[in-house]
Amino acid sequence: MSIKVVEVSKKYQNQVAVNSLSFEIKKGEIVGFLGPNGAGKSTLMKMLTGYVIPTNGALYICDELVVPTQKTTNKNIGYLPEHNPLYKEMYVKEYLSFIANIHKVSNSKIDEVIHQTGLTPEASKKIHQLSKGYQQRVGIAAAIIHNPSVLILDEPTTGLDPNQIIEIRQLIKDLGKDKTVLFSTHIMQEVEAVCDRVIIINKGDLKVDANLSELKSGQEQIIQVEFDFKIEEQFVKRIENLKSFDNYHDNKWEFTFNVQEDKRAAIFDFAQEQGLKILQMNTQNKTLESLFAEFTK
Repeated sequence: MSIKVVEVSKKYQNQVAVNSLSFEIKKGEIVGFLGPNGAGKSTLMKMLTGYVIPTNGALYICDELVVPTQKTTNKNIGYLPEHNPLYKEMYVKEYLSFIANIHKVSNSKIDEVIHQTGLTPEASKKIHQLSKGYQQRVGIAAAIIHNPSVLILDEPTTGLDPNQIIEIRQLIKDLGKDKTVLFSTHIMQEVEAVCDRVIIINKGDLKVDANLSELKSGQEQIIQVEFDFKIEEQFVKRIENLKSFDNYHDNKWEFTFNVQEDKRAAIFDFAQEQGLKILQMNTQNKTLESLFAEFTK
Protein backbone atom coordinates (compact mmCIF):
# COMPACT_ATOMS: atom_id res chain seq x y z
CA MET A 1 0.00 0.00 0.00
CA SER A 2 1.49 3.36 -1.03
CA ILE A 3 -0.31 5.44 1.63
CA LYS A 4 -1.97 4.14 4.77
CA VAL A 5 -3.56 6.36 7.42
CA VAL A 6 -4.74 4.60 10.58
CA GLU A 7 -6.93 6.40 13.14
CA VAL A 8 -4.86 9.57 12.85
CA SER A 9 -5.72 12.63 14.95
CA LYS A 10 -4.01 15.96 15.48
CA LYS A 11 -4.91 18.40 18.24
CA TYR A 12 -3.56 21.89 18.88
CA GLN A 13 -4.42 22.54 22.53
CA ASN A 14 -8.25 22.33 22.52
CA GLN A 15 -8.63 22.53 18.74
CA VAL A 16 -9.02 19.29 16.76
CA ALA A 17 -7.47 19.72 13.31
CA VAL A 18 -7.77 16.05 12.25
CA ASN A 19 -10.14 13.63 13.92
CA SER A 20 -9.40 9.89 13.75
CA LEU A 21 -8.93 9.66 9.97
CA SER A 22 -8.34 6.31 8.28
CA PHE A 23 -7.89 5.53 4.57
CA GLU A 24 -5.57 3.68 2.20
CA ILE A 25 -4.30 4.59 -1.27
CA LYS A 26 -2.95 1.95 -3.63
CA LYS A 27 -0.01 2.28 -5.98
CA GLY A 28 -0.87 4.17 -9.16
CA GLU A 29 -3.98 5.95 -7.86
CA ILE A 30 -4.50 9.69 -8.33
CA VAL A 31 -6.63 10.87 -5.42
CA GLY A 32 -8.19 14.30 -4.97
CA PHE A 33 -8.13 15.46 -1.36
CA LEU A 34 -10.95 17.95 -0.84
CA GLY A 35 -12.32 20.07 1.95
CA PRO A 36 -13.09 23.70 2.80
CA ASN A 37 -10.44 25.97 4.28
CA GLY A 38 -9.54 24.79 7.77
CA ALA A 39 -10.79 21.24 7.15
CA GLY A 40 -7.41 19.70 8.07
CA LYS A 41 -6.06 18.87 4.60
CA SER A 42 -2.69 20.60 4.92
CA THR A 43 -2.25 19.25 8.47
CA LEU A 44 -2.71 15.67 7.26
CA MET A 45 -0.35 16.21 4.32
CA LYS A 46 2.29 17.59 6.68
CA MET A 47 1.86 14.54 8.91
CA LEU A 48 2.28 12.23 5.91
CA THR A 49 5.56 13.95 5.05
CA GLY A 50 6.81 13.92 8.63
CA TYR A 51 6.73 17.68 9.15
CA VAL A 52 3.99 17.40 11.79
CA ILE A 53 3.72 14.64 14.40
CA PRO A 54 0.23 13.19 14.93
CA THR A 55 -1.36 13.27 18.38
CA ASN A 56 -2.71 9.74 17.85
CA GLY A 57 -2.60 7.08 15.16
CA ALA A 58 -0.04 6.00 12.60
CA LEU A 59 0.84 6.84 9.00
CA TYR A 60 2.64 4.63 6.49
CA ILE A 61 4.31 5.42 3.18
CA CYS A 62 5.14 2.36 1.05
CA ASP A 63 4.50 0.17 4.13
CA GLU A 64 7.04 2.10 6.25
CA LEU A 65 5.95 3.98 9.36
CA VAL A 66 6.32 7.73 8.92
CA VAL A 67 8.82 8.99 11.48
CA PRO A 68 10.16 12.56 11.16
CA THR A 69 13.80 11.45 11.58
CA GLN A 70 13.50 8.43 9.28
CA LYS A 71 15.26 9.20 5.98
CA THR A 72 14.13 6.03 4.21
CA THR A 73 10.52 7.19 4.35
CA ASN A 74 11.44 10.61 2.97
CA LYS A 75 13.08 8.98 -0.05
CA ASN A 76 9.70 7.61 -1.05
CA ILE A 77 7.91 10.99 -0.85
CA GLY A 78 7.84 13.96 -3.20
CA TYR A 79 6.16 16.97 -1.56
CA LEU A 80 4.97 20.28 -2.98
CA PRO A 81 3.63 22.51 -0.15
CA GLU A 82 0.84 25.01 -0.74
CA HIS A 83 3.32 27.89 -0.64
CA ASN A 84 6.04 26.66 -2.99
CA PRO A 85 9.36 27.34 -1.17
CA LEU A 86 11.83 28.33 -3.90
CA TYR A 87 15.14 30.20 -3.80
CA LYS A 88 14.05 32.66 -6.47
CA GLU A 89 17.44 34.29 -6.99
CA MET A 90 18.86 30.96 -8.17
CA TYR A 91 18.78 29.75 -11.76
CA VAL A 92 16.44 26.84 -12.49
CA LYS A 93 19.29 24.38 -13.12
CA GLU A 94 21.22 25.73 -10.16
CA TYR A 95 18.25 25.22 -7.81
CA LEU A 96 17.55 21.70 -9.08
CA SER A 97 21.24 20.85 -8.72
CA PHE A 98 21.01 22.01 -5.10
CA ILE A 99 17.97 19.76 -4.50
CA ALA A 100 19.63 16.84 -6.29
CA ASN A 101 22.65 17.19 -4.01
CA ILE A 102 20.43 17.06 -0.91
CA HIS A 103 18.94 13.78 -2.13
CA LYS A 104 22.37 12.54 -3.28
CA VAL A 105 21.03 12.15 -6.81
CA SER A 106 23.24 12.31 -9.89
CA ASN A 107 23.18 15.62 -11.78
CA SER A 108 22.18 13.66 -14.88
CA LYS A 109 18.70 13.51 -13.34
CA ILE A 110 18.36 17.30 -13.62
CA ASP A 111 17.96 17.41 -17.40
CA GLU A 112 15.54 14.49 -17.18
CA VAL A 113 13.13 16.25 -14.78
CA ILE A 114 13.49 19.54 -16.67
CA HIS A 115 12.28 17.77 -19.79
CA GLN A 116 9.60 15.84 -17.88
CA THR A 117 8.08 18.98 -16.37
CA GLY A 118 8.29 21.07 -19.55
CA LEU A 119 10.90 23.47 -18.17
CA THR A 120 13.35 23.21 -21.09
CA PRO A 121 12.60 26.70 -22.56
CA GLU A 122 13.08 28.32 -19.12
CA ALA A 123 15.95 26.22 -17.74
CA SER A 124 18.57 28.98 -18.06
CA LYS A 125 16.51 31.67 -16.34
CA LYS A 126 16.42 32.74 -12.73
CA ILE A 127 13.35 31.45 -10.92
CA HIS A 128 12.01 34.94 -10.14
CA GLN A 129 11.88 35.61 -13.91
CA LEU A 130 9.43 32.75 -14.44
CA SER A 131 5.64 32.92 -14.52
CA LYS A 132 3.73 31.42 -11.59
CA GLY A 133 2.96 28.36 -13.72
CA TYR A 134 6.60 27.69 -14.48
CA GLN A 135 7.55 28.28 -10.84
CA GLN A 136 5.06 25.55 -9.92
CA ARG A 137 6.77 23.31 -12.48
CA VAL A 138 10.09 23.98 -10.75
CA GLY A 139 8.51 22.96 -7.44
CA ILE A 140 7.17 19.74 -8.98
CA ALA A 141 10.55 19.04 -10.62
CA ALA A 142 12.19 19.39 -7.19
CA ALA A 143 9.58 17.04 -5.72
CA ILE A 144 10.25 14.27 -8.26
CA ILE A 145 14.01 14.62 -8.81
CA HIS A 146 14.75 11.69 -6.47
CA ASN A 147 12.10 9.54 -8.22
CA PRO A 148 9.75 9.05 -5.23
CA SER A 149 6.94 6.49 -5.33
CA VAL A 150 4.43 8.90 -3.73
CA LEU A 151 3.68 12.51 -4.66
CA ILE A 152 1.87 14.79 -2.21
CA LEU A 153 0.79 18.07 -3.79
CA ASP A 154 -0.92 20.76 -1.72
CA GLU A 155 -2.91 23.17 -3.92
CA PRO A 156 -0.55 22.81 -6.94
CA THR A 157 -2.63 25.13 -9.16
CA THR A 158 -3.27 27.99 -6.72
CA GLY A 159 -2.91 31.37 -8.43
CA LEU A 160 -2.51 29.99 -11.95
CA ASP A 161 -4.38 31.22 -15.01
CA PRO A 162 -6.67 28.79 -16.91
CA ASN A 163 -4.00 27.79 -19.44
CA GLN A 164 -1.44 27.14 -16.71
CA ILE A 165 -4.00 25.07 -14.78
CA ILE A 166 -4.56 22.85 -17.83
CA GLU A 167 -0.78 22.39 -18.24
CA ILE A 168 -0.21 21.44 -14.58
CA ARG A 169 -3.28 19.18 -14.67
CA GLN A 170 -1.80 17.28 -17.62
CA LEU A 171 1.55 17.06 -15.86
CA ILE A 172 -0.13 15.51 -12.79
CA LYS A 173 -1.90 12.98 -15.03
CA ASP A 174 1.40 12.06 -16.67
CA LEU A 175 3.16 11.68 -13.31
CA GLY A 176 0.29 9.51 -12.07
CA LYS A 177 1.08 6.86 -14.67
CA ASP A 178 3.86 5.46 -12.50
CA LYS A 179 3.42 7.21 -9.14
CA THR A 180 0.77 7.46 -6.44
CA VAL A 181 -0.53 11.04 -6.28
CA LEU A 182 -2.47 12.69 -3.45
CA PHE A 183 -3.30 16.31 -4.14
CA SER A 184 -5.58 18.88 -2.60
CA THR A 185 -7.46 21.49 -4.59
CA HIS A 186 -10.54 23.71 -4.47
CA ILE A 187 -11.17 23.32 -8.20
CA MET A 188 -13.70 20.56 -8.78
CA GLN A 189 -13.06 20.42 -12.53
CA GLU A 190 -9.48 19.44 -11.76
CA VAL A 191 -10.63 16.48 -9.71
CA GLU A 192 -13.08 15.33 -12.36
CA ALA A 193 -10.44 15.65 -15.09
CA VAL A 194 -7.53 14.02 -13.26
CA CYS A 195 -8.57 11.81 -10.35
CA ASP A 196 -9.53 8.16 -9.97
CA ARG A 197 -10.91 8.77 -6.50
CA VAL A 198 -11.93 11.54 -4.14
CA ILE A 199 -11.59 11.95 -0.38
CA ILE A 200 -13.57 14.77 1.25
CA ILE A 201 -12.99 15.90 4.83
CA ASN A 202 -14.68 18.62 6.87
CA LYS A 203 -13.63 19.91 10.29
CA GLY A 204 -11.14 17.07 10.53
CA ASP A 205 -13.73 14.33 9.87
CA LEU A 206 -13.86 11.99 6.88
CA LYS A 207 -17.06 12.64 4.89
CA VAL A 208 -16.50 10.84 1.58
CA ASP A 209 -14.04 8.25 0.29
CA ALA A 210 -15.18 6.91 -3.08
CA ASN A 211 -14.13 6.29 -6.66
CA LEU A 212 -15.16 9.16 -8.88
CA SER A 213 -17.04 6.78 -11.18
CA GLU A 214 -19.07 5.52 -8.18
CA LEU A 215 -19.91 9.07 -7.14
CA LYS A 216 -21.02 9.94 -10.65
CA SER A 217 -23.07 6.79 -11.08
CA GLY A 218 -24.81 7.52 -7.79
CA GLN A 219 -25.76 11.04 -8.78
CA GLU A 220 -29.42 11.80 -9.26
CA GLN A 221 -30.62 13.51 -12.41
CA ILE A 222 -33.45 15.95 -11.76
CA ILE A 223 -35.56 17.33 -14.61
CA GLN A 224 -38.23 19.97 -14.18
CA VAL A 225 -40.72 20.18 -17.03
CA GLU A 226 -43.93 22.10 -17.80
CA PHE A 227 -46.46 20.58 -20.21
CA ASP A 228 -49.25 22.46 -21.95
CA PHE A 229 -51.94 20.26 -20.36
CA LYS A 230 -52.39 18.42 -17.09
CA ILE A 231 -51.63 14.68 -17.16
CA GLU A 232 -52.51 11.87 -14.79
CA GLU A 233 -49.90 10.17 -12.59
CA GLN A 234 -50.69 6.75 -14.05
CA PHE A 235 -49.24 7.89 -17.39
CA VAL A 236 -46.18 9.52 -15.80
CA LYS A 237 -45.25 6.21 -14.17
CA ARG A 238 -44.57 4.76 -17.63
CA ILE A 239 -41.38 6.80 -18.03
CA GLU A 240 -38.38 4.43 -17.83
CA ASN A 241 -35.78 4.72 -15.02
CA LEU A 242 -37.99 7.13 -13.09
CA LYS A 243 -37.09 7.07 -9.40
CA SER A 244 -39.68 9.59 -8.19
CA PHE A 245 -41.88 12.41 -9.43
CA ASP A 246 -43.70 15.42 -8.04
CA ASN A 247 -46.53 17.38 -9.63
CA TYR A 248 -45.58 20.53 -7.73
CA HIS A 249 -47.79 23.06 -9.60
CA ASP A 250 -50.57 22.62 -12.18
CA ASN A 251 -48.84 21.27 -15.32
CA LYS A 252 -45.33 21.44 -13.81
CA TRP A 253 -43.52 18.25 -12.84
CA GLU A 254 -40.20 17.33 -11.27
CA PHE A 255 -38.80 13.95 -12.36
CA THR A 256 -35.87 12.29 -10.57
CA PHE A 257 -33.77 9.62 -12.31
CA ASN A 258 -30.95 7.45 -10.97
CA VAL A 259 -29.03 7.13 -14.24
CA GLN A 260 -26.25 9.20 -15.82
CA GLU A 261 -27.83 8.99 -19.27
CA ASP A 262 -29.44 12.29 -20.27
CA LYS A 263 -33.17 11.61 -19.83
CA ARG A 264 -34.42 14.75 -21.58
CA ALA A 265 -34.87 12.76 -24.79
CA ALA A 266 -37.08 10.29 -22.92
CA ILE A 267 -39.22 13.19 -21.67
CA PHE A 268 -39.61 14.51 -25.22
CA ASP A 269 -40.64 11.02 -26.43
CA PHE A 270 -43.11 10.70 -23.57
CA ALA A 271 -44.68 14.09 -24.37
CA GLN A 272 -45.05 13.13 -28.03
CA GLU A 273 -46.69 9.82 -27.14
CA GLN A 274 -49.18 11.60 -24.87
CA GLY A 275 -49.90 14.39 -27.35
CA LEU A 276 -48.37 17.02 -25.07
CA LYS A 277 -46.21 20.04 -25.81
CA ILE A 278 -43.25 20.96 -23.57
CA LEU A 279 -43.41 24.62 -22.58
CA GLN A 280 -40.15 24.61 -20.60
CA MET A 281 -37.59 22.17 -19.27
CA ASN A 282 -34.71 22.53 -16.80
CA THR A 283 -32.13 20.05 -15.52
CA GLN A 284 -30.65 20.14 -12.02
CA ASN A 285 -28.12 17.32 -12.12
CA LYS A 286 -25.92 16.92 -9.07
CA THR A 287 -22.26 17.64 -9.79
CA LEU A 288 -19.15 17.02 -7.74
CA GLU A 289 -19.38 20.68 -6.73
CA SER A 290 -22.92 20.26 -5.38
CA LEU A 291 -21.93 17.03 -3.62
CA PHE A 292 -18.97 18.85 -2.04
CA ALA A 293 -21.31 21.58 -0.79
CA GLU A 294 -23.71 18.98 0.55
CA PHE A 295 -21.04 17.15 2.56
CA THR A 296 -19.27 20.25 3.89
CA LYS A 297 -22.17 22.42 5.03
